[in-house]
This record gives sequence, structure tokens and C-alpha cells, in this order.
Amino acid sequence: MALTLLDVAHWSTWAVCAVMKLPQLVAVLQAGSARGLSVSSLLLELAGFIVFLRYQIYYGYPLQTYLEYPIIIAQDVILLLCVLHFYGKMKRALFFAAVFLGGWYMLTLRKWIIDLAMNLCTFISAASKLVQLWCLWQTRDSGQVSALTWSMSAYTCATRIFTTVVTTNDLAVLIRFITMLILNIWVTATILHYRKTKKTD
Repeated sequence: MALTLLDVAHWSTWAVCAVMKLPQLVAVLQAGSARGLSVSSLLLELAGFIVFLRYQIYYGYPLQTYLEYPIIIAQDVILLLCVLHFYGKMKRALFFAAVFLGGWYMLTLRKWIIDLAMNLCTFISAASKLVQLWCLWQTRDSGQVSALTWSMSAYTCATRIFTTVVTTNDLAVLIRFITMLILNIWVTATILHYRKTKKTD
């Protein structure tokens, strides 16, 4: 029974992650605007994803426990490029690429670096969500921010809590997913709140 449920959790996570950022990309491209989206939030999220993926690979965890991360990272890069374009900051893209590629290499120079980075990864990923929340609170407008993308993120965190308990039981990974689940639900609720507030005005 657990194996079947584990397989369903893996497959559903991969399916959701394959399209997770698409609603956000579509909203930005259709509007021709990145209003409501935070570049800082996207950069922090991307950093968190890269550290997490590198950690999983470094420790040789089963591929099915992190297979979605290359897909999410690719979607995040595309979204970041669109947001940078609409904010008129495309010149920064090359700098960001160099920082992320250098970071990917440096993470595994020493075991203590990847371990420290993973422990900080939860704070980095949490900061990305808090920065997006702050952006929403300041503008009181969800703009082009997709509630569907954020709710899909919450779902994948919930499934990854289960798969982590069943496969690796890594406490640092569990803490990360629990924290991200709570914050993804909070961002989704905030987006829906401001969307509802805007409709009633």
C-alpha cells in the first residue's frame, strides 16, 4: 500500500511540476506586465531550488525524490527572464546566470559547504515567499501573480513531505517542505484576498 501511495505521490508531483510555472508565465505574457511579481522573490526561490537540487544529488538520494527540480528551475529561469524583460532589467540576467553557475560549482567544494547551504536553504526559500508576501502587502494588489501556481507549489510541498518521510526521512528536508507548505498556502490566500478585494471595489 505505501509503495503504491508513494508512486502516486511521485507521479502527481512530477505532473504538477511539469506545468507549475505555466499559469504564472501565461498571466505575465498575456498582460505584457510583471506587476505584482517580485524579482527578489524569484531570485531567492531559484537559489533555494538550486541548493536543494545540488544537496539531493550530492548525497545520492533517489532520483524520484528530486526529479522535478530541473523542470522547476528551467521554468523559473524563463519566468525570471520575462519579469526582468518587463521591468526593463534584462542587462542583469547575465550577472545572475554567472552567480548561479558559480554557486552550483562552489556548493560541493567541501561537505560542510553543502550542509550549511542546505540548512540555509530553508531560510532562503522562506525569504522568497516572505518577499512576495511583502510585495503583495505593499501594493495591496495581486496583479499578475497566479494563485494557481502558488497552490500547485503548496500541493507539491505536501506530497514531498510524505515522500521524504517514506524514503529518506531527512530532517532538514522535512523542515524545508513543512515551512514551504505553510508559506505557499499563505501566499495563495493573500493573492485570493487581494483579488477578491479588487473585485468588490
